[in-house]
Formats: sequence, C-alpha cells, structure tokens
Amino acid sequence: MSNTQRNLHKKLLGRKGEKLAVKFMKKAGYRLVKRNFYTPFGEADLIMEKDGTTVFVEVKTRSSDLFGEPKDAVGYRKQEKYKKIANYYKIKYGEIPITFAVAEVTQEGVNLIEDAF
Repeated sequence: MSNTQRNLHKKLLGRKGEKLAVKFMKKAGYRLVKRNFYTPFGEADLIMEKDGTTVFVEVKTRSSDLFGEPKDAVGYRKQEKYKKIANYYKIKYGEIPITFAVAEVTQEGVNLIEDAF
C-alpha cells in the first residue's frame, strides 16, 4: 500500500470513528457543538456538551490492537495540545466549564473515557 493510499485509509477510518463516537455520545445524552474545530494550536476532533459542561473529545479509531489500545495514543503532547485548544475556545466563546474525554473506537464498539486528563 502506498503512502497516499495509507493516508487516505487512515483519514477515512478516522472519519468513520468520529461518526460512531458522535452517535454513541448522543445516545448517552451529549449534544454535538462542533466537529473538527481548527485553531492555531491544532484541531479538536469533537466538542460536545452535557449538563452545562463542554467536553473536548479526542477520537482514536483502531482496526486492530496491533499498536496497543487507542487511549494509549493520547500522550502528554496530545493532552497539552487539547488544553491549548480549550483555552483558545474559551477566549473565543467565553468562560465555560470544560473537561476532556477520549473516545476509543474499535471493532467491538465505542468506549468513552470521561475526564480522561
């Protein structure tokens, strides 16, 4: 598989994972605020809201566990990036309660890790 094909496959897998995560979270009482929120610091996959709290969600989709669990890919750097994105969002939209979550999407389904960091 060429790099171009591999990148396209990853992008399509990621989009599918985001759709599944949104569907799962809506059933759990969350409301979608924004998808793929771009900032100078990077992109947040999903911004959801539940009970007055804005939740920044990193979606990790895996087709196998060959490279570990999806949540393991959300390390310190990714967490710091999401904190900067959240601060940017608060400057733009006002001071609001926020939290961070990781949505693991695998062949078995969606696992939502609330208050992930």
